[in-house]
Amino acid sequence: MHFSRIVALCIMLLSGCAGLEPSDRPPEHTPPPARTDLWNAVNQASHADWHVLLNDGLAALDWRLHAIDSASESIDFQTFLWFFDTAGAMILDHLVEAANRGVSVRILMDDTFLVHEDELLLALAAHPNIEYRVFNPFKRRSGGGATRQLLNLAEFSRLDHRMHNKAMVVDNQVAIVGGRNIADEYFGLDDGANFRDLELLIGGPVVQEISTAFDDYWNDRWSFPIGTISHEKASPEQLAEARRITDASLHLHDEETAAELTARWLDVVERADFGDSTLYFDDPPEGNPKERAEAPIQVANELIKLFDNAVSEILIVSAYLIPTPHLEGAVERAIDRGVRVRILTNSIRSNNHLTAHSAYRNHIATLLGHGAEMHEVRIDAKDRARYILTPIGRKTLALHAKALVVDNDKVFIGSANLDPRSLRINTEMGMLVVSESFNEEVRKALEGDFSSKNAWRLQMQEDDKIVWVSDDRTLQSQPASSVMQRIEDWFFSHLPIEDEL
Repeated sequence: MHFSRIVALCIMLLSGCAGLEPSDRPPEHTPPPARTDLWNAVNQASHADWHVLLNDGLAALDWRLHAIDSASESIDFQTFLWFFDTAGAMILDHLVEAANRGVSVRILMDDTFLVHEDELLLALAAHPNIEYRVFNPFKRRSGGGATRQLLNLAEFSRLDHRMHNKAMVVDNQVAIVGGRNIADEYFGLDDGANFRDLELLIGGPVVQEISTAFDDYWNDRWSFPIGTISHEKASPEQLAEARRITDASLHLHDEETAAELTARWLDVVERADFGDSTLYFDDPPEGNPKERAEAPIQVANELIKLFDNAVSEILIVSAYLIPTPHLEGAVERAIDRGVRVRILTNSIRSNNHLTAHSAYRNHIATLLGHGAEMHEVRIDAKDRARYILTPIGRKTLALHAKALVVDNDKVFIGSANLDPRSLRINTEMGMLVVSESFNEEVRKALEGDFSSKNAWRLQMQEDDKIVWVSDDRTLQSQPASSVMQRIEDWFFSHLPIEDEL
C-alpha cells in the first residue's frame, strides 16, 4: 500500500479513537509560609515585596539551588522544558535531596518534551515526598516525538494548547519567575548554542499569589499524575543516572551551611528592590483546553494595556516576535503618541525556530514603517561572554528573554513572547514591577544587548530596502548562515502558519 494511503488510513482510524478525559481529584494547596529561623530572619529584614534581577545563567542556577537547599516544608516547581544535562541534573539532585529530608515537592510539567521520560518520571514520583503531574498530556505515549504526534493527531486541537509558565516557589517564602527553561543552554553551560535570558528572584507577600497560581494549575482537571497516564515501569536506574553530577560541574555551585545560607539571603534582601509587584498569569482551562475562553486575567490583555498607557518609551525584548493585529496596533498607537519604541529579537541565525523567524520577517517593514527601532541579536555577539561559561571559542548566543521596560518606572519579566502562541494559545506567567530604580537597573542590564557590537540595527533606506548594520559591517540582506537558510526562510514566510507560531 502506498505510504500516503497508510498515513490517511491511520488518521481515519485515530479520528474515531476516544480522547483523553479529565478526572477530578481532591484539591491540594501549598502550605502557609514556613516559619523557620532562616525565613524569620529574612522577613525581619523586609516585610514588603522584594525582587532581584537574575541577569545571567550561572547566578540563576546558583540561586535555584540555594533556594531548594533552604526549603523546610514545600517546593512547588512548574516549567515547560526540563532536560537532565548538567544544570538539569543538579536541580533534580537537589530536589530529591530536599524530599529526602522531608520537604514536600510538587513538580508540574508541560508534556511537550517528555518523550521517552516516563520511566524516569515514574521513579521520581515513587518517592514518598514527591508528586509529579503532567499538564494536558498526550494520551498515546509510544515512540518518539513524530510518532507521538501522529498517534494523537485526532486530539491536535487540545494538544496545541501548552503550559508555558515557569515558576518555582520555596516554602511559600521565595519564588523564581521568568523565562528560563531547565537545560544547559538557558544557563550558559552548553558547549555550542546558548541563550540570553531573564528572571526574577522574589520575596514578600506576593509569593503567596504565585503559589496560589501554581495551585490553580496543579488542581486543574487537565493536570494528571504521571502514574495515571503512563503504562511504563518505573526505572530507579534512569533516575539515578539523571541525578549524576560530574566532578567537572562541582565548581558551579558551593554547598553552604545553614548559617551561610541565612547570611546569603539577608545579603540578597539588603540589595533587593522594593517596588510594587503585580503577578500576571493566564488561568488554566476549566474545560477542554481547545475551548479555553478568555480568562479574567490574561497576560496578553495586560501587556496591551502597558503599551497603551506608555507615555515616553517602550523597550521590547522578545525571543520570538510575531505581532498579532492587537499588538501591532498598540505599537502603532504608542508611536503616534510620540512614544519611542525599541525592539530586540532574534536574527535569522540566532533564532532556533526558523518558522518563527519567517513569520516575523513579514512584519519588519511594517514595524520600521511605524517608526519602531529594530535590533536583532548577533549569534557572534562580541560580549556574549557575559552570558556563556568560558572558554567561549565558537559558542554562540541567542535570545530567549521576554521583557518589557516601559517609561521610567515599569518592568515586566515573564514567560510570554510577543507572538500568537504566547498571546493566544499557550498559558503564560510574568511579574510587573513598578519602580524607578529597578527600571533603571534593567535598562542598564539590557543596554549592552542593544549595542551594535551585539545586535544588528535594521534600517530602511529611501528605496524601502532594509539593511542590517553592526559596529563593523553593513549587510544588504539578512545575516543568514547559508543560501539554503535564506531559501527555507522565504518558503516558510509564504505558508499560512503564522497563527500557530
